[in-house]
Amino acid sequence: MLTRREFLRAGGVALAGLSVPSTSRVALLHTSREAQAVEIRMRSDKLGTRVWFDPIGVYIESGQTVRWIVSENVHTTSAYHPRNSNHSLRIPPNATPWDSGFLSPGEHFELKLAVQGVYDYYCMPHEEAGMVGRIIVGKPTGPGAMPFDYYRGKPGTKNWRPVPPAARKAFPSIEQIMQERIVRLNWTT
Repeated sequence: MLTRREFLRAGGVALAGLSVPSTSRVALLHTSREAQAVEIRMRSDKLGTRVWFDPIGVYIESGQTVRWIVSENVHTTSAYHPRNSNHSLRIPPNATPWDSGFLSPGEHFELKLAVQGVYDYYCMPHEEAGMVGRIIVGKPTGPGAMPFDYYRGKPGTKNWRPVPPAARKAFPSIEQIMQERIVRLNWTT
């Protein structure tokens, strides 16, 4: 049984924790799976000449939380989706697209992915440099599992922006992700 002093001290610590400001941007907060969150670092070398997501490819189960954390530089995590600057659709059709906005070192963005399929995403200021990533949730299906130009000639896709050549080359293959579960680039800062 706690004494009154121990009870008040514990309550003060709990309240102090609630008043700490956060530097994160959160799309959806799901504390029930917090321990199972997959972390992806947003990286850059000292000069900013090389930029990447670490890991660049991951496999997760439906309902897991993904947390992108900025280590260096300024980055975004943005789903390949027409709602994001008319990018071509490369996430499951029933999934909600995301765009973290610009994040600085130490900030993070997280969301829960529940719809099965392949999710391709990019960093807005570094897409042309090949800063892209791929997440597979459950079965590797949907537009992200198709060739990059699958949509050409289909109604309503005329204004879609294609995935740039450097980004196309950077994506890990679906087969590699399914086999290794976590795919990292061989770069170091």
